[in-house]
Amino acid sequence: KEGGLKGKRLGWYTSARGSHFKVDTIMQHAVNFLRSQGAEVIEIDNIYSREVGSLSFQVMLYEFKDGLNKYFASLGENAPVKSVEELIEFNKNDSIELRYYDQELLLEAQKKGDITSKEYLDALEKMNRLVREKGIDRVMKEHNLDAFIAPTGSPAWKTDLVNGDSYTVSSSSPAAVSGYPNITVPMGYVDGLPVGISFFGRAWSEPLLIGIAYSYEQGTKYRKAPQFLPTLPFEGVN
Repeated sequence: KEGGLKGKRLGWYTSARGSHFKVDTIMQHAVNFLRSQGAEVIEIDNIYSREVGSLSFQVMLYEFKDGLNKYFASLGENAPVKSVEELIEFNKNDSIELRYYDQELLLEAQKKGDITSKEYLDALEKMNRLVREKGIDRVMKEHNLDAFIAPTGSPAWKTDLVNGDSYTVSSSSPAAVSGYPNITVPMGYVDGLPVGISFFGRAWSEPLLIGIAYSYEQGTKYRKAPQFLPTLPFEGVN
């Protein structure tokens, strides 16, 4: 709505700043716009402890195994694989696939027990406490924030089967790990590729986040309708 940014206190999550100069530049323009509309922007370099990363990885391994096993079980008796263990063996026999992609995560997940195990439940409880009560909730209360802002991610990168992914910016972890709401809208373009700005905050703050994001989106109107580029000539093929 009109004037929806006035008086809002926003925490600029700067953990990825310095990783991509062009994204940094566009993000600074976004911050300048927010301030011009009456929002107060406070820089926040950290939300929670480093331990959250290792805890969330352990939780992911348990839930990855559990989710895949449940999915395979739902496919019926004729499914080519019926468990993560069988999937690992199936992949070992696919030399083309494993030429480019290993299955380290599958192997690590297979070592885990089920999601009733004490290790999983303890990791989940501690992770939630550190990222919620002692993380997002604490920082927002200390700085009286309405929401956090951050660049959503790097512009899309080329597929590289040798070196793998090459993105340098990502701000999805706080909301993803906590389970709290997150919304992204267009922020601009890097060499013609779109980049977004994310707005995230405490639990059940969806109406507030949507209002802030909508005001930013309507005030900047960066979105361009996607379109197909002309097909490149493909010579030498009969």
